[in-house]
Amino acid sequence: MNNSILDLIGNTPLVKAQTLIKNPKVELYFKLEGQNPGGSVKDRAAYNMIKNALDRGNITKDTKLIEATSGNTGIALAMVARIFKLDIELVMPENSTIERVQTMRAYGAKVTLTNADGGIEGARDYAEEKMAGGDYFMINQFSNDDNWQAHYHTTGPEIWNDTRHKISHFVSSMGTTGTIMGTSTYLKEKNNEIQIVGVQPTDNSRIPGIRKWPEAYLPKIFKPKKVDRILEVSEEEAIAMTKKLAEDEGIFAGMSSGGAAAAAVRLCEELEEGMVVSIVCDRGDRYLSSNIFD
Repeated sequence: MNNSILDLIGNTPLVKAQTLIKNPKVELYFKLEGQNPGGSVKDRAAYNMIKNALDRGNITKDTKLIEATSGNTGIALAMVARIFKLDIELVMPENSTIERVQTMRAYGAKVTLTNADGGIEGARDYAEEKMAGGDYFMINQFSNDDNWQAHYHTTGPEIWNDTRHKISHFVSSMGTTGTIMGTSTYLKEKNNEIQIVGVQPTDNSRIPGIRKWPEAYLPKIFKPKKVDRILEVSEEEAIAMTKKLAEDEGIFAGMSSGGAAAAAVRLCEELEEGMVVSIVCDRGDRYLSSNIFD
């Protein structure tokens, strides 16, 4: 029995790919983060960032929160903020899927939509301006150490234990980079030979949740030395693998998960042997109004 929905964050399943890998000496596992109560890996960071801010006294019940988001972090923050009875305004580009916008509003958050041409960078600029006015506290997932530390304390240990210490490669999409930074830090402490593989979009590809940031917007929590290798995936690859995950593996996920899975499969094809773990960061139901599943 759990006292709160927040008690259900973490301890997500790890499942083995059934059809994608042909070499019997290579195993590919997917970490199903859509099983978190808010539907994504971002529940971990949202809870850690808000709870620690409250515990440190950085915010109180009367503080107005604001954060720019491309979707999953906003949903997670909306859920956690509501449990702690905090007001939050979430800022995102107007071309975000309606499911994400409606889910944030369902949790009671105020949602502000910025010009699509400005992308997530424009949403970040808007949130920065509002915070500079002095009436808001910005969670700032891009430079908040509580983001990556959530994965150091939960995601990393779960993967290490569930693979019985046999993991050889970890694959993760890179957006705010909190997941890959925290998990890398933990796994490298356990076995420095584990290879950490980040996934970015090819030039001109738009994959929600995966970014190749301009220098001025590069997340401050990102430390390049914690990533051994970066693989790029195209928008077409990400969409194709997202569909393949659903049709062949029964894993209904979003496009960034498809991108990570495409990179993970490509990596597995290079290996003679190994155990690869790839993050499936959310569920596909929040992308049904997009063209992914047409």
